[in-house]
Amino acid sequence: MKEPRYLVPGDYMADPAAHVFNDKLYIYPSHDWESGIPENDNGDHFNMKDYHVFSMDDVEQGEVTDHGVVLRTEDIPWAGRQLWDSDVAFRNGKYYMYFPLKDQNDIFRIGVAISDRPEGPFIPQENPIKGSYSMDPCIWPDKDGEYYMYFGGLWGGQLQRYRNNKALECALLPEGDEPALCPKVVRLREDMLEFAEEPRDLMILDEKGKLLSAGDTKRRFFEASWMHYYNGKYYFSYSTGDTHLICYATGDNPYGPFTYRGVILTPVVGWTTHHSIVEFKGKWYLFHHDCVPSKGKTWLRSLKVAELKYNPDGSIQPIKGTAE
Repeated sequence: MKEPRYLVPGDYMADPAAHVFNDKLYIYPSHDWESGIPENDNGDHFNMKDYHVFSMDDVEQGEVTDHGVVLRTEDIPWAGRQLWDSDVAFRNGKYYMYFPLKDQNDIFRIGVAISDRPEGPFIPQENPIKGSYSMDPCIWPDKDGEYYMYFGGLWGGQLQRYRNNKALECALLPEGDEPALCPKVVRLREDMLEFAEEPRDLMILDEKGKLLSAGDTKRRFFEASWMHYYNGKYYFSYSTGDTHLICYATGDNPYGPFTYRGVILTPVVGWTTHHSIVEFKGKWYLFHHDCVPSKGKTWLRSLKVAELKYNPDGSIQPIKGTAE
């Protein structure tokens, strides 16, 4: 694959979660639209209200099938606003969609919707997951048969409002040499509808084994958790948010700790950067988004895919974003 490919030129989609189900590649993105809400640091202008599902048999040249709207805000009993990045997992003959949504108190929770098919439609549960908070859920089905969720996001993602899984009276965002806030990891119950334990910090360490600091903004976690496995190692990748990088760290088990390894994607046109990584038909791909087709408007993003390559030592060859 010589050049990255735009996948849905007729619409604005972002935050792609890509998975292989039944020998076909499925993409679960968020759906941008011109809501008319002014842009701010909390992301209020990202007022997404539904999800589509896309599939393809060939990433590089194949047709992209739009399976239409599979879940809408008005379908969700506890809904407030902002249907952000989702992910989907298969277990026990069912497909489970995990989505972040602000409740009627404007607090992000994580909900679950279920389908018999990877292309949906998805039927939401009556209530969000007990004890859930923040956003950007990513589901990892591990080789041990357990399923793990990774989640969290700063600023508009509200992670700074919590410590030890409990809400604070006032948000507290570390600064400077203080340890950065960690993404969260939690094992799911076998029925996939609740947490099986208390969420834990997923520690990201520097080369000396020290937690990354809050002031290390080009390496510390901001949002967009993703997990994949390659050549005996777990790869946790994420966005640095306000410094606009997709980075990765490696570890030996789903809980970590993880050691920072480098940059996967340099900045793209548009403020946000969000991705997924998947192997399909013998090649690895990075799915992501940028704002080039909308002429740089942050709130209108378009899906892209690029081939991802590894070096012999397992490090990932960086991909140049469209902002360069």
